Amino acid sequence: MGKIKVTRCDIEGLCVIEPTVFKDERGYFVETYNHNDFEAEGLDMTFVQDNQSMSTKGVLRGLHFQKEYAQGKLVRVVDGEVFDVAVDLREGSPTLGKWFGVRLSSENQKQFYIPKGFAHGFIVLSDIAVFAYKCTDFYHPGDEGGLKFDDPDIGVDWPIPEGMTKDDLIISEKDTKWSGIKEYLARR
Repeated sequence: MGKIKVTRCDIEGLCVIEPTVFKDERGYFVETYNHNDFEAEGLDMTFVQDNQSMSTKGVLRGLHFQKEYAQGKLVRVVDGEVFDVAVDLREGSPTLGKWFGVRLSSENQKQFYIPKGFAHGFIVLSDIAVFAYKCTDFYHPGDEGGLKFDDPDIGVDWPIPEGMTKDDLIISEKDTKWSGIKEYLARR
């Protein structure tokens, strides 16, 4: 029923996906995932787990990745707006250490596909954001890794929510302790 527009990013494997949104006086309908539409666009992945989180303005989650049980993720925002980021960690990749970011919102209905081998994170730009994502592997406790969100060697240009400064961001204690990409690459 749906049909999607897929925009491939400068970093191989990353895709911004725009589903068709059917609007009328009642509201809207959108098909957020259809295996046949994705497969027709060369996106042939199998999802095994769906997750959803709610965060408030200024929350920054990430940059996270899984070590042994890497997950591909199809992410979207159900309510609100985030700036979503992926960092290439694939060994031998010509874009190793490079990042790509996209604004995802309930208004633009964009989705972002992040394949295995990337670190991922987002910052909430609206008062609240409900964030949903499909994963290609199950979550395995103890398998998580991370990178410092403000590592200058990665250089993510995080937009700071209106009315806030970088010091106002809400970051978990765990996320403040990750090392930078140079240390991560030296250890692997």
